[in-house]
Amino acid sequence: MLERLNQRLTRLAIRPHLPQRTIRLRLTAIYGALFLLSGAGLLAITYFLVKNATAGNTCADSPNGLNVCTAKTDGSPAPSTGTTTVDGQSGAAMTPEQIQGLTRQLEGLASDQRAHVMHQLLVQSGIALAIMAVASIVLGWFVAARMLRPLRVITEAAQHISATNLHERLALAGPDDEIKKLADTFDDLLARLERAFDAQRHFVANASHELRTPLTLVRALLQMTLTDPDATIDTFRTTCHEVISAGKHQEHLIEALLLLARSERGLDHQECFDLSTLADQVLLAPHPDIGRLGLRIHDVLDPAPTEGNARLAERLVTNLLENALRYNIAGGHVEVTTGTKAGRPFLSVANTGPMVPPDEVERLFLPFQRLNRDSAQNADGLGLGLSIVQAITDAHGATLTSRSRPQGGLHIEVEFPNPAMRTAHQRHTGVRDTTTHEAAGGQQPRRRV
Repeated sequence: MLERLNQRLTRLAIRPHLPQRTIRLRLTAIYGALFLLSGAGLLAITYFLVKNATAGNTCADSPNGLNVCTAKTDGSPAPSTGTTTVDGQSGAAMTPEQIQGLTRQLEGLASDQRAHVMHQLLVQSGIALAIMAVASIVLGWFVAARMLRPLRVITEAAQHISATNLHERLALAGPDDEIKKLADTFDDLLARLERAFDAQRHFVANASHELRTPLTLVRALLQMTLTDPDATIDTFRTTCHEVISAGKHQEHLIEALLLLARSERGLDHQECFDLSTLADQVLLAPHPDIGRLGLRIHDVLDPAPTEGNARLAERLVTNLLENALRYNIAGGHVEVTTGTKAGRPFLSVANTGPMVPPDEVERLFLPFQRLNRDSAQNADGLGLGLSIVQAITDAHGATLTSRSRPQGGLHIEVEFPNPAMRTAHQRHTGVRDTTTHEAAGGQQPRRRV
């Protein structure tokens, strides 16, 4: 058994290795094959044309040394009924038997001569074609290498890319062709990866800081209480309340981080729901900021049926409303609107509040980013509300647009995909959407101030 295995391995070792089937080799083979086919076609056409051109007139040297030709007066090949000439003299002075014999002799000689000429033409053209085919393969090998050089540059760059050199770019020069577009696309990909890695590093650093701060506070409170020789029961009770408050803050932060991670993972299931119903449920829940700041809520809740993850969508509505209430001014208001635009359900939340620079709006949707960290409004905030909104929006394939209002505050609108394709699919499969039916048929637009 071992001897057979060794023999097989030996045969595999001495077997000649075939060249790797690279794109360069395939392009060279294609170039050579195309040239060979084109040359063979040209040779066939030339052979056919020469053969037809020499079929009308036939000339040959007779055995007695005379140059004899036969041809029809109209030039078509029919030597048996033609006029025969011998060295320019008409054959009329010859007897019919002599003419027939000479004609047969002439036809035989001319046929041999034509066959010899056509054979020489075929052989010499074939040799020339073979030489040019070899030359085309050699030239195709070098041309393919030159054309594929940018791809080698892209491949080498991709092999050396790591998290430490994402700032490098190909910056490929040359004509605006497909390879140049591929290189530009690769550079754009590197730019997106660099931004993603930077965002991840900032997220980890900020999350570590936010998680470490409550722990540091708890440890400091406990150390101060334990080292205080005059500590009383009330002191310990106060410390315990502060520790519980810090623990709740940390618990909320962890829940927000888990929700953000879940939203970025995408949807594990889909169900039908109505944005107006979710918005109404969120508005009916108690919100301390309404009484604290004396805020007014204006809502126009038209039916907006869609599909997705209802719990995540409810969290989206909750975060938008809480953000609009928390970052508001005394006596301000919040506008909540649901409905459809061109068949697309949407949710819109706008509020009064501090002025937001237009170039700062996009930054607010990044994790742990706040407009003013030192503001008292940020004391209870985690800096994750709008980033969770963005993640839930992306998970549903929706579109989020935000802009700062000239009088202060933000206007945020989320448009969900058109559910028409889903409805058509349900009609085709016979599935009844009770949520959409109830929302469209049983719920009327409501306006509340």
